[in-house]
Amino acid sequence: VVGAPEAVVSCVGAIGTDPSILLKGNGDANKAAFASAMRGGKLQRAAYVSVSSEVDACKENWLPEFFKSYFEGKIIAETAAIDSVGGDTSKVCFVKPTFIYGGDSFGINPPRVNFEYGAGVEELLFLPPFKIAADLTPGLIKVALRPPVCVDSVAAACVKAALDDSGADLPTLDGTEAINTYSGQPKSTGLTDALTWSK
Repeated sequence: VVGAPEAVVSCVGAIGTDPSILLKGNGDANKAAFASAMRGGKLQRAAYVSVSSEVDACKENWLPEFFKSYFEGKIIAETAAIDSVGGDTSKVCFVKPTFIYGGDSFGINPPRVNFEYGAGVEELLFLPPFKIAADLTPGLIKVALRPPVCVDSVAAACVKAALDDSGADLPTLDGTEAINTYSGQPKSTGLTDALTWSK
């Protein structure tokens, strides 16, 4: 971070199977970034893209051992974000998605789905039967049934928090619905659009 910013946003992160890379990419890198922003002496607000509480709840029994370093890194980063604004949690916005989609390509490592596909899945998983099923199922099954969130919505939420100089407490946005509500993202119509196009 260069200069003396009043606000900082971090979406720095790493995914993979190497615990040391997961810890450094999610923890150490963010710790250094927030510390750099704090050294400017004017920092008032911080926003950080973390991970949803429902994904975090899977770390003990549903995910491989190496993933623990991913979550440890996220904790380090969240702590660094709070420390960067003098320990005042009201000045930090945590954006906590389950899965982010967007762009025009698919990928495996890191996992990625494009806008059209992701928008269709988001609309589908917001339908009541899937919401009820997600509420009733455990672990990664629950997470898989939660709607993903568009990268545009995540970005808009971060920008809104960073530019909010009203003095109001910044929120923790846990999950797609909370992120979309805060960012003003309209309801996804990806599934409806695909069905209309196929007629």
